Amino acid sequence: MVNQVIHINKKKYAVGLLWQPVGSGFSGRAYAHSLSKNIDKKLNLYTEARAMVGLGGHGLGHRLNMPVAAAEVMNGLSEYSSFLASFVVDNGFYMVAVRNGVILQDKFFIDQVEARQEYAKLAQLPDWGVFIAPEEWAMPRAIERDITKVVSVTPRIMLHAISRLRTTLWPIVVLLIFVMVLMVFFREPIKQMGKNKTSNINPELAAEYKKRIEEKNKELDAQYEIVKKEIQPIVLPYDNLPNPKERAELCYKAIAFLMQPVAGWNQTSVECNDKYAIAQIKRKFGTLGDFYLLAADAMPHSFVQERDEDNVVVTAVLPKLETYASIDERDVESVVRDVTTLFQMLNTSVEINTVVDTITNGVDSVNVNVIEIQAQSKLMPVNFMEIFDTFDGVYMTRCVWNMTNRIWNYEVIIYAK
Repeated sequence: MVNQVIHINKKKYAVGLLWQPVGSGFSGRAYAHSLSKNIDKKLNLYTEARAMVGLGGHGLGHRLNMPVAAAEVMNGLSEYSSFLASFVVDNGFYMVAVRNGVILQDKFFIDQVEARQEYAKLAQLPDWGVFIAPEEWAMPRAIERDITKVVSVTPRIMLHAISRLRTTLWPIVVLLIFVMVLMVFFREPIKQMGKNKTSNINPELAAEYKKRIEEKNKELDAQYEIVKKEIQPIVLPYDNLPNPKERAELCYKAIAFLMQPVAGWNQTSVECNDKYAIAQIKRKFGTLGDFYLLAADAMPHSFVQERDEDNVVVTAVLPKLETYASIDERDVESVVRDVTTLFQMLNTSVEINTVVDTITNGVDSVNVNVIEIQAQSKLMPVNFMEIFDTFDGVYMTRCVWNMTNRIWNYEVIIYAK
């Protein structure tokens, strides 16, 4: 693995941390300890920033009290709750992505091609507050920033040891050595004191003193007691499914919304996934300026991303549908056989796979049987989903309208017992 340490203002900064929001009822150190125990015990260092913990380790090149780059960049760009930034550092590139105050990406890349590909993939998500990237990457709407001008000269957010034992072990060793030296020099006087000294302690005062110590210890224990996170019930995916035909109708309308003609530009494909409808649009003879003017009227409230001067991507957010619980009571083999039979009757090719998804709440887990179906058809979404009228637990995960061959590509899943 690439050493996840960079230099800013002649100081070493830790990057490549594993970031997680702090669980309810946990302190930062306790939650970091829990994550380290369950994910990777080699992640023995942590930091806290804005209700998150970031885990690092010596294997990544991190050291105790090393400043944390992602947290310092967040402070330097505090006016943005969401940003995607890539900076030129040392002999590579440092990328940090923050969405709604949560760190999604924190990584150092040596290879520029890999860094640029990762940046382009994340840039497809909508609603970034600002894009920061090297000028030579020619990323749409991105500006170049010097990371030394973003972070503070005196960093305040550092890495700490997850285990308190490591931070206190050295002082204890020094103290023991000091006590042993004292005992060597004062061995004889101590012996004489032990021989000549008689007990003058009042038993009642001793009992009261002991009682006070016990009460103080209980008070300190209460201050550092960790409240265990309440275990949330497992939410099964088939407990919240929309009506298959309503979902198909929504996708069809969303795709039609993005297929509106824009002079000088041609839609090449449009897809509908879980949350968005996304159109790939290619320039024929129009201009970007004309596209923005026409698209603003024809496709309001959509998000436009320029891939290059001839290709743009338009994204629209799908409204939420009412959901209900639905699962097919038949076994997996019966569902696969019945689906295959229906497509054979329609003389349509179909690909069917079966997988088992494991759903967990961190304590308990449940295995869910999923039948994955892929097919091409000239049927529109609502008509295609009528094929599955005799099944329960049905959800169309994705459909794509391909303008080149004028074919629909469908991906459907069925949850079975």
